[in-house]
Formats: sequence, structure tokens, C-alpha cells
Amino acid sequence: MTPKTLTDQLCVSTQITPEDVAQAAEAGFSVIIANRPDHEDPGQPDAATLRAAAEAAGLSFVHIPVSGGQFPPDAVAAFKEASAKGKTLAYCRSGTRCTVLWALGKPDGLSADEVIARAAGAGYDIAGLRTHLEG
Repeated sequence: MTPKTLTDQLCVSTQITPEDVAQAAEAGFSVIIANRPDHEDPGQPDAATLRAAAEAAGLSFVHIPVSGGQFPPDAVAAFKEASAKGKTLAYCRSGTRCTVLWALGKPDGLSADEVIARAAGAGYDIAGLRTHLEG
């Protein structure tokens, strides 16, 4: 697990394992958000397994699965609400879905340019979302 920082309180990651949950707890995370649907890829740990590991480590776990490039408003709102509850590690296959959900939630006090720059600094190109971020 190599989390990439978007804000002081939010990092995104590729798929995590139950073993990564202990590392997340040691790193000071208090919330884990899963943005992958179960069974997206063969062998990926399911949300129930990761929820059990998170709860055993004293972390909150929120499953907000999105796929197919669809980011419904309720998923964006749920991501924003969950990530506001403490230092958060959000994961999906590559970290891109997590980054997009964060960006579409219009992070407080950040302009579209700042959101795009923070995403780019973490290795995610979301410049194509500019019109959604400016609206």
C-alpha cells in the first residue's frame, strides 16, 4: 500500500489488503472508504473482509462502490461525508475513482485549478473534469 496524499486528511490508494489495514491504523488513519464493487476483479478482497479488518483495528469502514465511470450525486455526497470524519484512506483499483469522488465533492476552499493540481501531484489527471469542478 502506497497512499497518495490529496489533503492533510485524505489519501487515496490502489486496492488494499487486510494486512494493509493495520498499516493504515499505525499511520493514523481513522476511516477507510472502499470505492470498488465486490468481485470487480478475481481475487480482490471483498468489502466484508476489509470491514472486519478495519473494525478490528478500531477504524471506521464505509463502502461506496462506483463503477463504469458513473459518479452519482449520492455517492459523491456519501464520500464527502465519510471523509470528513477523520483522517481517511480511500481505495479503488487505481485511486482514480476515489480522486474523482473527492474532486466532484468540491473540496471546501479549493478552486478547480487547486483540485486539479492536487490530483496531478498525486499522479491523477482529472483535468477533463474542469467544467464540473467550476460549475
